[in-house]
Amino acid sequence: MLDLLEKPDTQETDSDSSEHFAHYAEAAKVTEGYIMGTPVIALCGKVFIPSRNPEKLRVCPNCKEI
Repeated sequence: MLDLLEKPDTQETDSDSSEHFAHYAEAAKVTEGYIMGTPVIALCGKVFIPSRNPEKLRVCPNCKEI
C-alpha cells in the first residue's frame, strides 16, 4: 500500500519581480524544496517553493530582522 503526502495549501503571489525576496529558512528544507518541489516556510512565515538562485534576489527584510 502506498501512502500519499498532501501538499499544504499555498497562496500564489503576483509575478512582479519587486516582490520576490530571498528568505531565510532551514537549509535542509530548502534543499528538499529544490529537489522535490515541496513548500518551505521561511522565518517570516512566507510559504514558498525554492526555484531561483537566492544570490540574485534581495533578502526579505522581515527574515533579516528576525
